Amino acid sequence: MEITSAVAAVLGAFGLSGAAGLNAWLPLLAVGAADRFGWIELGDAYSWLSSTPALIVLAVVFLFDLVGDKIPAIDSVLHGFGTLVAPASGAILFAAETSLSSQLPPAVAAVLGAVTAGSVHAGRSVARPFVTGTTGGVGNPVVSTAEDGTSLALTVLALAVPVVAFIAVVILLIVMGWLAFRAARWLRGRRGRQDRTDPQGSAAVDR
Repeated sequence: MEITSAVAAVLGAFGLSGAAGLNAWLPLLAVGAADRFGWIELGDAYSWLSSTPALIVLAVVFLFDLVGDKIPAIDSVLHGFGTLVAPASGAILFAAETSLSSQLPPAVAAVLGAVTAGSVHAGRSVARPFVTGTTGGVGNPVVSTAEDGTSLALTVLALAVPVVAFIAVVILLIVMGWLAFRAARWLRGRRGRQDRTDPQGSAAVDR
């Protein structure tokens, strides 16, 4: 039973970290609220997540990020901050989820969480310019809403059905990798077209 609990905790931690890569604040807020209402139990080192001040701050920042990520230009700034925030959120969530049931050292758990969340966030950050360029920015709110919904779904699955959450994160990483590849090809093609339409500028740069 202890082994089963440990495996479930690790799988759920991957799910929460993946959710943090899409929305750094939503899973932190959800986990804090779940601990506050007694739905889950966090270790003493992470009980601060369910404190009233932490929940208020997380709720305010979550709402700001939720709205700001739907607005062109502001979403780019938020993605820049997310490069640091998402891995940090993933590290906290992975360590908190595994603190009671797993024998993983906290440092190892933090690294696994940071890498998982950082990888997902990197994929969405690379793909966002592709969405902006191909839709004129109109597609950004749609994609952002889909990311928020996926983050929420992953958070719920991580707490309720950890193995499904883990599988979903693996699929998500594959999809993010594919989107990043498509975005890189699109950017190279766009630069190539610009070079062909502005040969004098290219020659000036060469000189």
